[in-house]
Amino acid sequence: MKAISQDVLGGPEVLQMVEIDKPVPGPTEVLVRVEAAGLNPTDWKTRASGGVLASAPPFVLGKDVSGVVEGSGVGQALHKPGDAVFGMLPHHGQGAFAEYVTAPSRNFVRKPDSIDHVHAAAIPLAGLTAWQSLVDVAGLRSGMRVLIHAAAGGVGHLAVQIAKARGAYVIGTASAAKHGFLRELGADELVDYRDQDFAHVVRDVDVVLETIGGDYGPRSLRTLRPGGTIISLALSLIDPGLHARAAELGIRSEAVLVEPDHAGLRALAALVEAGALRAEVAATMPLWEAAKAHELGETNRTSGKIVLTVPR
Repeated sequence: MKAISQDVLGGPEVLQMVEIDKPVPGPTEVLVRVEAAGLNPTDWKTRASGGVLASAPPFVLGKDVSGVVEGSGVGQALHKPGDAVFGMLPHHGQGAFAEYVTAPSRNFVRKPDSIDHVHAAAIPLAGLTAWQSLVDVAGLRSGMRVLIHAAAGGVGHLAVQIAKARGAYVIGTASAAKHGFLRELGADELVDYRDQDFAHVVRDVDVVLETIGGDYGPRSLRTLRPGGTIISLALSLIDPGLHARAAELGIRSEAVLVEPDHAGLRALAALVEAGALRAEVAATMPLWEAAKAHELGETNRTSGKIVLTVPR
């Protein structure tokens, strides 16, 4: 089968179309024919510098998949051949930028009929990151105030919708050009980070979803109520003193790395079916233009997600 792989770490130019063996599903696994694969910042970061989530090259990147079940390993009873599914692949192993993938059956759920494979592939990793952070960790509920940084980004724009579906008051940081888009998603209050310091204008929030790192964490502490929660997603960029400073202020500080989650995927699919969640797709490109897709993603100027399609 065809896949996008790399022999060395480096820029987008290291990504090459190659022929590799079609995977065979093991016990409780499914074989999925990939129709679309979403991109995430972890993809271009791993491509460039490797890290704990990847072995040494060569490897195939990609965590987000939407496709059709073609086969099963022994003991798998959730999905049948022909089922349209979407989900998140494990952190280790072959990635989604390929014609076929295998993964545990519970890494996938049925794709909502209301969306196509492209929009389904834009949801899993970013949607699960937002769900696990806001719902599982922070316990977000009706009436709470949440500050979401980079609110128009891949995680951010889904987090805005999840928070609104939970009845929260949503404040987002984004450039002014993206405020209209975020208002359409339901954001209640927006801060243009280019003209305003959010730490001076935002107060009394219960939860901060911090996606950027650096000084955003310490500055965000000033926006939180005592007893509030800050959740950091940019693990390699977290200020080393953040947790201690948060504790001094009576604020809970957590770092979250998303993981495959069957229950979370089902919750996201239910929101899609209810019309409460939609993924914004900034661009689609065929699999063989993966390098171009990485270049676009690294500009950090897109709203929503970039998705690779797998033409037959």
